[in-house]
Amino acid sequence: MPNIVKCGLIQTSLACSTTEKIPTIKEASRAKHERLIEDAARQGVQILCMQELFDGPYFCAEQDPRWYDAVEPIPDGPTTRWVQELARKHKMVIVVPLYEEEMTGVYYNTAAVIDADGTYLGKYRKNHIPHCPPGFWEKFYFKPGNLGYPIFSTRYGKVGVYICYDRHFPEGARALGLHGAEIVFNPSATVAGLSEYLWKLEQPAHAVANAYFVGAINRVGFEAPWRIGEFYGQSYFCNPRGQIVAEGHRDRDELVTAELDLDQIREVRTVWQFFRDRRPETYGDLLGV
Repeated sequence: MPNIVKCGLIQTSLACSTTEKIPTIKEASRAKHERLIEDAARQGVQILCMQELFDGPYFCAEQDPRWYDAVEPIPDGPTTRWVQELARKHKMVIVVPLYEEEMTGVYYNTAAVIDADGTYLGKYRKNHIPHCPPGFWEKFYFKPGNLGYPIFSTRYGKVGVYICYDRHFPEGARALGLHGAEIVFNPSATVAGLSEYLWKLEQPAHAVANAYFVGAINRVGFEAPWRIGEFYGQSYFCNPRGQIVAEGHRDRDELVTAELDLDQIREVRTVWQFFRDRRPETYGDLLGV
């Protein structure tokens, strides 16, 4: 019998003006996402992921200490607890990307993973931090991740997370495959004219090289006052053959869903024996040894 898991991705535009107070911005974003989460529950979604820094704008378009006030601890912060309640209510695994505070002045770009009974399973901290124009000043806000490439054994499957800029680095994508990931989610904030031509190239390539499913999420619209470019949506799922099996629109808030047959992973790996034929003993140059 096929091992099918219904998964969902949420892509949205801003819920309110960035001039509002940060608690107001976060509250408006949570309300907007809760409506889409309820829709996902009605459609029978079992694993759901939201976009990078889902509860506000992509504030890395500027360097302003104001946004340090958007941090909260994981798992003891209010947003993680809110998601735990929703996960428990809907029997849904939820991947929730947040601006995490480890201690005062030490902040990470993080995604928490909540199991279908509301249990906090752990978190992934974005490992690769960009700092480049136009308007991607992430080193001002985030330390590089220090938790490696964990896999989360959820009720419905083994989930890995890679966040936005991470996707340009195949090494971590490989590590997730070697650690047993069946579905890798990449919550992102990326704009047209910068890396759009790579959006449907790199991640299907990761899916092929590692024979797992990928769920890629991107926000939509222009974010004032910065307007660094159009966040072009087009969130999608691709299968272990690198084929896109579901895709969102460019310019609208929506829930993108797909039924993923996890048995396809074994089927593909039976044909393409990339893990068997790896030669890690020849890759010393990658580690500078």
